[in-house]
Amino acid sequence: MHRVVALVRPPQSSFELACAAQVFGIERQGLPARYTFGVCTEHPGPVATPAGYDMLVTDGLDALDRADTVVVPGWLPVQEPPSPAVVGALRRAHSRGARVVSICSGAFALAHAGLLDGRRATAHWAQADELARQFPAVRVDADVLYVDHGDVATSAGAGAGIDLCLHLVRADQGAGYAAHVARTMVMPPHREGGQLQYAAPPHPAQVDGSLAPLLQWVTGRLDEPVTVDDLAAHEGVSARTLTRRFTDQLGTSPGQWLLAQRIVAARELLESTDLPLETVARRVGLSSATNLRRRFLGALGTTPGAYRRAFRAGRG
Repeated sequence: MHRVVALVRPPQSSFELACAAQVFGIERQGLPARYTFGVCTEHPGPVATPAGYDMLVTDGLDALDRADTVVVPGWLPVQEPPSPAVVGALRRAHSRGARVVSICSGAFALAHAGLLDGRRATAHWAQADELARQFPAVRVDADVLYVDHGDVATSAGAGAGIDLCLHLVRADQGAGYAAHVARTMVMPPHREGGQLQYAAPPHPAQVDGSLAPLLQWVTGRLDEPVTVDDLAAHEGVSARTLTRRFTDQLGTSPGQWLLAQRIVAARELLESTDLPLETVARRVGLSSATNLRRRFLGALGTTPGAYRRAFRAGRG
């Protein structure tokens, strides 16, 4: 069992903590439990929240010494540095091989511990400038939903914490397992685009209706040679208008989004079946094993065969 421990402090945002708890701390019917989830704080006892209630946290910082993943679900106020005890606990956890993760303003705690020096990182778009000002050694990216270095990961605003947690489950357990978790949460397994699409209300001319029905329509037809022109025709708009809608709502182009869905579907088939690569390619609409290899390598930096072998080796 992979042990996940969240480090909280008053005033602790209940939503950021719930992002991690919902992904890692819930037993789901039909899905083997792979994680345990706990919460700790520097001074065990009642921990205030901005929502008008206190949480009772009984574990202290020594809980981080037993964690495989440490999550810092927010750090407010961001101008207040963590104590030497918290900094030391985060550094010890990281040094012994634990993965250290932040949600939203939690990046400030990781930065104070020196875990982000020389690295690309993110936080809520409204806090990105302050993170860059306080920590010039950190390469702050205000656009992305999350950044994962393997041993250290950061996410943007609160909701992006779910994106990051699902990404970590996908990295740990595979795309199929993560998709099951996402379905129980009524969430997409992977959300396209960056956070700047949420930074300010869109211009009224940009709001042309939700793409959700179109996305649902096409994900049920990935085995068909659907093109961007087909998507535009289904919507009754020009390819140019469709591209603008995708950029506004998802932060990516229709072609890039469609390819990403085909790669996700290919990963699930490679993980869960022994189908030949030609069959996998046809089922996800990539036409041939050659095209599948090329697209897979470009997206993930590895070949389908190597991915399948590594996935199965990692599962014992």
